Amino acid sequence: MRIVSSQPSKNRARKGQERIGDLAVLPVFYKLKGKHVLVAGGTDAAAWKAHLLAAAGAFVEIYAAELDPAFESLLDADRYRWHRRTWAGDSFNGMQIAIADARTDGEAQAFYCAARAAGVPVNVIDKPAYCEFQFGSIVNRSPAIVSISTDGAAPILGQAIRRRIETLLPKSLQRWAQLARDVRADVSQRLIPAPQRRVFWEGFVDRAFSGQADVATAGELIAESERLSCSESTFAGRVTLVGAGPGDAELLTLKAVRALQAADVILFDDLVSPDVLELARREAKRMLVGKRGGRESCKQDDINEMMVTLAKSGKHVIRLKGGDPMIFGRGGEETARLQAENIPVNVVPGITSALAMAASLGVSLTHRDFAQSVRFVTGHSRKGALPMDIDWRAVADPTATTIFYMGARTAAEIAVRLTTQGLSPQTPVVIVSAISRPEERRWRGTIGNMKMGSVALGYEEPVLIGVGQAFRTVAGTQSEMPSHATESVAAVGV
Repeated sequence: MRIVSSQPSKNRARKGQERIGDLAVLPVFYKLKGKHVLVAGGTDAAAWKAHLLAAAGAFVEIYAAELDPAFESLLDADRYRWHRRTWAGDSFNGMQIAIADARTDGEAQAFYCAARAAGVPVNVIDKPAYCEFQFGSIVNRSPAIVSISTDGAAPILGQAIRRRIETLLPKSLQRWAQLARDVRADVSQRLIPAPQRRVFWEGFVDRAFSGQADVATAGELIAESERLSCSESTFAGRVTLVGAGPGDAELLTLKAVRALQAADVILFDDLVSPDVLELARREAKRMLVGKRGGRESCKQDDINEMMVTLAKSGKHVIRLKGGDPMIFGRGGEETARLQAENIPVNVVPGITSALAMAASLGVSLTHRDFAQSVRFVTGHSRKGALPMDIDWRAVADPTATTIFYMGARTAAEIAVRLTTQGLSPQTPVVIVSAISRPEERRWRGTIGNMKMGSVALGYEEPVLIGVGQAFRTVAGTQSEMPSHATESVAAVGV
């Protein structure tokens, strides 16, 4: 049995701490409530910065002879004071930070030098050379706040990142973050042991991302902490089977990422990419329990026993599998064993490789002009050979799309079985290895020469074989192949 512990990084600044990569800037969150800040300039850009600073609780001292109309809605509030003149050296006295909208580099330099002389951190809008700090693009779910910086190199990219994060964080998180602040002291008082607190906050996070909070929620949270404090089963372990998808970390579901972030131990397969593992909780122990054809592998019984032992010791175990756990992933066997031991088990589905292949090729597996059904068929048995109990007459259906998983070594025999049952040797075939990964490679041809394609792509990477008329456009015209894939030209049969 092969078990390898994999940590996030081999290089450590100190024992148990991952070394941090280089940072262009230091991200900090600065408390400004009740502090005075200086804004020089009466422009629309200066008005936006003044509004942002006031939203953070600061008192904004505005120095400008005239103000843009954008200031009109601000000056009624008691957080702003307008000094009807330009700034001077004494304007920086008592200021926490200073911001200016300068028309020329000369004005910017003068403001920058005056602020520096007064020991006040300075930012001149849109002039990075005169900035000691920058404003990031903000996702506001206060008190939960996300800020994105590109160190001034690509503000448009920062805004695009912000838009993506906005779609991931529901507006209701603001209320949940407020609730967390409100109940934290009570929860900490009731749940002294750290494992108890972690169980509570993991449940809190699940609720925060799955529902709305109302006036009764705070009481419910306090009641839950009380229940956990009196529970004898607080430390019971559990197992989550998580589908890692075909390899591209961006194809993970949000639920899968949250599961990885809550793990104590991760048992992962060979097919799981390093990019997926990078999304896991840093403190989680990672153990490779891979099973690959033609290689030394962990036995399934050993993996089952490991999950049971770890869960019974109180761990949250993530069984991380390539693709989907319930499609040729032995998920049913693992679930049955865990249920027999009365261990709680959940399943987080993943994108199975067949669907990733279809997306990569731009092919509909159930295109109504070519296929009335789709089948997923295993290409090898537990002993490595082609399974003996496949109904080849049913599989050799010209109106169906068939995807063979793990069929690289049995491709020649698959071709014989299909043609023996009447499927035309000219039926289109596409073979794809390392689907969705940078090293993805494709072969296109027909059943008549698919052995050649399997040999050309090799057996080192996971392979899918697609058979059926749904692949006719891919198999017939080389120019329709996506540019990012590498074709094995010598093996192409058209």
